[in-house]
Amino acid sequence: MRIVPVRSWLAALAALALASAAGAQPSYDLLLKGGHVIDPRNRIDAVMDVAVAGGKIAAVGANIDAGLARQVVDARGLYVTPGLIDIHVHVFATTGMKDAWAGDNSVLPDGFSFRTGVTTMVDAGSSGYHNFEDFRRTVIDRSRTRVLAMLNIAGFGMLTDTPEQNVHDMNPKATADMAIKHRDVVVGIKSAHYQGPEWVSVDRAIEAGTTANVPVMVDFGYFREERPYHQLVTERLRPGDISTHMFRGPVPYIDAKGALLGYLQRARARGVLFDVGHGGGSFVFRTMVPATRLGFYPDTISTDLHTGSMNGGMMDMLTTMSKFLVTGMPLAEVVRASTDAPAKTIKRPELGHLSVGAEADIAVLRVMTGTFGYADGARGTLTGDRRLIAELTVKAGRVVWDWNARTGTDYTTMPATYGIRDVDRIIVPTP
Repeated sequence: MRIVPVRSWLAALAALALASAAGAQPSYDLLLKGGHVIDPRNRIDAVMDVAVAGGKIAAVGANIDAGLARQVVDARGLYVTPGLIDIHVHVFATTGMKDAWAGDNSVLPDGFSFRTGVTTMVDAGSSGYHNFEDFRRTVIDRSRTRVLAMLNIAGFGMLTDTPEQNVHDMNPKATADMAIKHRDVVVGIKSAHYQGPEWVSVDRAIEAGTTANVPVMVDFGYFREERPYHQLVTERLRPGDISTHMFRGPVPYIDAKGALLGYLQRARARGVLFDVGHGGGSFVFRTMVPATRLGFYPDTISTDLHTGSMNGGMMDMLTTMSKFLVTGMPLAEVVRASTDAPAKTIKRPELGHLSVGAEADIAVLRVMTGTFGYADGARGTLTGDRRLIAELTVKAGRVVWDWNARTGTDYTTMPATYGIRDVDRIIVPTP
């Protein structure tokens, strides 16, 4: 019988453990190292690491061992946030209709989302109960971006202006039935662009929203004496309903003394939510700047993305967020209004945060400093000292946007044959 000293036995065990560790598979697929994490849902606002495995958030903490990850991304000097959620876009670009929001004015989601840190988009009423299933088949189910939808109370949505004014096709039951049938992707009802003096578009949207148990978003259309805006938000809308285009020109904000008008706080106290919905002409600094400086921040920041707004003053989600950052809204609140708050607004609490086990939708942002010009929707401008840009976007654990090639490999260190497929043959011409 051979007696092994305890010290030697412990040393052998340690060596075995090291050997096992060396041969073990990495615990994480991706590790974002040293970034400033802003996760409002979990009250995190500090330098931390974020680890991803199997498409989910695996760990958030300080000094996670880089040796446990297949790929490590240096995020020092950057902000790591949940993937951005834009709850007002138009992406029903497959109808073939010219000059229509449900048509050529829409933007297919994947061509615009990830490069701006957006991982979830909510189409705001481009389709109605007549054509939603076509929208789902041709856009929602074919996009890598998570696309959700609000159904327009007008049966054909925003196909042209004429059906949007057809009160005879504003069918609350049919709209609610379609929303319930597609509850996995329909998150609200939309009333938009109505020109008449009646409340019919709003009231029928609310009826549909009540039946389907989803919020209603209202783009107030034409501002009429017969239905003033203050009555919409203090009397008509329910708690959890959304007034979009909150900084549109006709919305009253400031009294003669420069104070915030009281009805706005009363509406917010009722639980009505205010959404930016910047758009091409639905956002003016004249009201946005004083309201923001007085602390009346938007509940949700959104773009109203379409071909006009993306090529105008709005530009994209990060430019819209930057406008609030440079007028006094703290970065953590800007992030909240673009992640956690919209997720809760559309009743999708599984989105908008970096909790362990959540789908790994992540935006890695840089705050650039300098002198930057910003435009509103009516040719008004202001100058700011900061601007947000997306360095990296992760959707379901996969890097889908990498502005500075942080996840690549220096080409000089790669094999001489990299980039050549097995089926390729290099044919060198004779001199």
